[in-house]
Amino acid sequence: MELYAKTVQELVEKAGEDKILFYDDIYPYYTEEDLEFNKILKDLEKAGIEVYETEEEYDEIVLSQTQFLDLVVGDKEPDELDLSKLEVEEIEEEVLGQIMSTYTARVDDPVKMYLKDIGQIPLLTADEEVELAKKISFGREAKEQLEYMRQEGALSPSDELELQRVIDEAEYAKHKLVEANYRLVVHMAKKFDKGSVQFMDLIQEGNLGLMRAADKFEYERGFKFSTYATWWIRQGIARSIADTGRTIRIPVHMNETINKMGRIQRQLTQELGREPLDEEIGKEMGITADKVQYIKRISREPMSLENPVGEEEDSSLADFISDPNAITPEDHMIDEALITALNEALETLTDREEKVLRMRYGLLDGRNYTLEEVGKEFGVTRERIRQIESKALRKLRAPSRQNKLKEVYNNKRR
Repeated sequence: MELYAKTVQELVEKAGEDKILFYDDIYPYYTEEDLEFNKILKDLEKAGIEVYETEEEYDEIVLSQTQFLDLVVGDKEPDELDLSKLEVEEIEEEVLGQIMSTYTARVDDPVKMYLKDIGQIPLLTADEEVELAKKISFGREAKEQLEYMRQEGALSPSDELELQRVIDEAEYAKHKLVEANYRLVVHMAKKFDKGSVQFMDLIQEGNLGLMRAADKFEYERGFKFSTYATWWIRQGIARSIADTGRTIRIPVHMNETINKMGRIQRQLTQELGREPLDEEIGKEMGITADKVQYIKRISREPMSLENPVGEEEDSSLADFISDPNAITPEDHMIDEALITALNEALETLTDREEKVLRMRYGLLDGRNYTLEEVGKEFGVTRERIRQIESKALRKLRAPSRQNKLKEVYNNKRR
């Protein structure tokens, strides 16, 4: 545990003031089979560290507000080309209405009720959005000031009351900003609704991303909240699918690696005109062929043993899968013959000799009794039992008794 805690602490320090790490920063601390990777990610998240697979993912998907705008816009106003590259969508009220009517017409009752509820929430005007964002910003500042004044011991009751009022107003403003954009989450969830995860679960994960966006949004940058929130919603939904969309869960970091390998495999297939070799895929990904095979194995989708097979579908897949531990009819017959031959050989001994051997070698009830336990059964010493056992074994080794046992035993070993 001390080594693990030290590892997490080193990673936190490595993240620095930016509080950002990439998978390449973490890989040296674990092996691919190590089950602690997800635990490391969770502990880093608790420490406020953002972890991304690659720098490209960080740049293109989940940028902080400042870096997001600086990268796309710089000192200029955003033009259509910049926004088209970002694939950020402006969702108008009419479009949202169409989405709502589509889903209301075809989904089950819980979703209908949810869509009906959020459909009654009015959309915000640009001015209202800015006003709410200002209150959220004031709330962040008030929270920092409140903590600072408490630490310094300079917090008067009136100051605390006023700062808490600003914080409460910020929480309410955040709630209003989030609920006004619930329909944006529905729109994003629709794009990811492929059946692997329940639609309402997608919406829930998207709403978590929406709330995260509200925490980080800075209205001063000039973009609409929906433009910024789109990225956080998409990330929340996509990661939820990666985390829960499979029958057998695959860690998020491996799911992203699987997707990357799939893209490279398709690209190489187009370039080479054939299926690429594991070595060729590994070369493009910077990993070994063995690692490629490992990724392929864990990416396989499980199949149900109850899947119907055949034209009439009267059989299941389980009917055609052999059990490597099952006893074949031939082995079963040999086992029966060996038991019969052994019983016949034991029956040629005296009753006491037979019972001693059966108790000593588990032929009575499956348990091997000690010399002392057998001695108590017969009321004699353990040494006497040892003598009886030795004499009985010598009798069984006689050719007249041994030949039949040898024949059956040798057949079993073939």
